[in-house]
Amino acid sequence: MPTKTILHIIDTTGPGGAETVFIQLADLLRSRGWKSVVVIRGPGWVQEELERRGINAHVIPAKGSFAVKFLMRLVRLVKAEKVDVIQSHLLGSNVYAAIAGLISATPVVATYHGMVDVNPNERFRWLKHTAMAKGIKRYVAVSDRLMANIHEQGLLDPARSVVVYNGVAMERYGKNDLQTLRKQLGLNANAVLVGSLGNVRPAKDYPNLIAAGALLLKTHPTLHFVIAGHKKPSLMAKLEQQMADLGVSEHFHFLGFCQDCAEFLGQMDYFALSSSSEGFSIATIEAMATTLPVVVTQCGGPEEIVTNGVSGVIVEKQNPEALAAGLQALLANNELVEQYSQAGYRHVQQTFSMDRMLSAYEALYNQVMP
Repeated sequence: MPTKTILHIIDTTGPGGAETVFIQLADLLRSRGWKSVVVIRGPGWVQEELERRGINAHVIPAKGSFAVKFLMRLVRLVKAEKVDVIQSHLLGSNVYAAIAGLISATPVVATYHGMVDVNPNERFRWLKHTAMAKGIKRYVAVSDRLMANIHEQGLLDPARSVVVYNGVAMERYGKNDLQTLRKQLGLNANAVLVGSLGNVRPAKDYPNLIAAGALLLKTHPTLHFVIAGHKKPSLMAKLEQQMADLGVSEHFHFLGFCQDCAEFLGQMDYFALSSSSEGFSIATIEAMATTLPVVVTQCGGPEEIVTNGVSGVIVEKQNPEALAAGLQALLANNELVEQYSQAGYRHVQQTFSMDRMLSAYEALYNQVMP
């Protein structure tokens, strides 16, 4: 059977959940007989990660609300590489891919990763979604909740839409005996580490985590909250002021970008997700694959990952008292910790494996190709 060529395209160049899935598909589909052609808009973390995997991306800048030169170069590349299917991620790339697909008669599979992709205040919203309706063969949402929200707005054709959960490579995750972070942070063996994983952005609602931590530290002074993710200076300034005001600065550690999430999570004792909004939450399934007990907020995607009282704890979002109570329930009950950890691991293994994700995308490609 001849090799089929897939072109992968995404809006962004920095670290994040959508970018991780983009890289995984471009990389791992090659072992299943696909040729991956990759288009990105500039240098950065995505390009570095692709190169680390032996993938040389085509860097095509796209500036302005509609970059005609970018579109024309994309179409030429599709034709030159004899692309069989285009896989796009995030709104901007979904629009360009749809138009390029129409011009080149190439089927497009477009993935939506969060509500930011269907922002009701998006400029030229109607025009963009009209183009996508004509040029996209299959729409993918990363959670049922996201798909439902999109359909409520009447944006996608339900007959061409499907949910494909993000996956993790289970073999990479698990608790480890490393003391790297404790040494780096100057913590002793008695310190209890609560990990969070995600870039410092408004939707992650780290003020919620800080406020919850301040409540817990009154009775659990050995707790330390360790957060891995790219730091936005303007937001960090506000978080640092909040920590100082609450007197908890020495117990919160924002590490910045994390190169190895599996190694980071393997050194944690608990995992907390404090978000106000999540399309899905790769960080949560990574934590569960590590066998960490998890406490997550009811903010969209996590409700499809965690079953409250079975594989973890779900609490009300934007409610520090509720988040603190959820963590307190775990801190006070080792049997509950073991129960949730094992149930969470089994659920991820059965539902969110990398193999399942790759097979689901392959099935879509085979459906849309002539």
